Amino acid sequence: MLRLRFHGRGGQGAKVASRVLGTAAFLEGCSAQDFPLYGAERRGAPIAAFTRIGKAPIMERGVITEPDVVIVMDQTLMRDPRAKPVSGLKEGGVVFINTSCSPEEAQREYELAAQVLTLDLTKIGLEILGIPVLSTLAGAVAARIVGLKEASLLAAVEQEISKIVTDSALVEKNREAARRSFNALTPVEIKTRKAVRKGSAVISMPYEPALVSSPTINAIGNTPLRKTGNWRVFRPVWDLDLCTKCTICAQKCPEGCIAIDAEGFPVVDYDNCKGCLICVEECPHGAITAIRENHTTSSSARAKEQEQEEEVVQ
Repeated sequence: MLRLRFHGRGGQGAKVASRVLGTAAFLEGCSAQDFPLYGAERRGAPIAAFTRIGKAPIMERGVITEPDVVIVMDQTLMRDPRAKPVSGLKEGGVVFINTSCSPEEAQREYELAAQVLTLDLTKIGLEILGIPVLSTLAGAVAARIVGLKEASLLAAVEQEISKIVTDSALVEKNREAARRSFNALTPVEIKTRKAVRKGSAVISMPYEPALVSSPTINAIGNTPLRKTGNWRVFRPVWDLDLCTKCTICAQKCPEGCIAIDAEGFPVVDYDNCKGCLICVEECPHGAITAIRENHTTSSSARAKEQEQEEEVVQ
């Protein structure tokens, strides 16, 4: 049995990706489970989804703590202490990361001992779908990794996406995005070993009254420490030569991330700007442009991003 874990952000399509993979496996005669894990999460918050694939009936239940394959749909999750996407990965397992970096760069960047595969799914999604929703694309690369057939994948995409949207043109676009992602990835052999668990002593938990067992919070509020700027797909960039200091962008920003400096120009808190791009839509003078975010820390990538921003300003 193969165990796969998807890590994404709310709204990227991790749940649907696991369903696409499970359905594709089922269409090839396999037993499959697929299910998400999330609570009252808002768009952009880390979530996980799971798929099990086997030739025999699958009696195992619960979340997958020791996966054979991990699909990371957002590169920024690699350093998120809450997500921990590669935790529990079996020796010889495979990690796929949605990034523009090469596998070698990603392996060095995140110090991974596993087999690493990379592909810029966000770019493909924007080119074909026009939006950074990656459900069918992530399902496609997962199907490629586990060795499923393209025909099964495309049938699964049509079956699952047709349950969500009625636009046949959009369903076909998802099939095309899945096809491109499937064929763009070079598969590797999954060589995982069965996890070895060490014996642990059974601990007897004594009963304690409420005054003892109730939780105690000994820390001040830490919400400001949770930077949400890494949720962005696009970054708003201002051309101050076109800006008339109307302050509409600051008034319309739902997160309060745009302030006004002493000269009357907008100043953005990029640490917390989520990239909703309402400011771009509301600017009456077209002074704000959306630039694809680049989350990699390599100097060459940051230099390229800086050049793009300078071109917009010029």
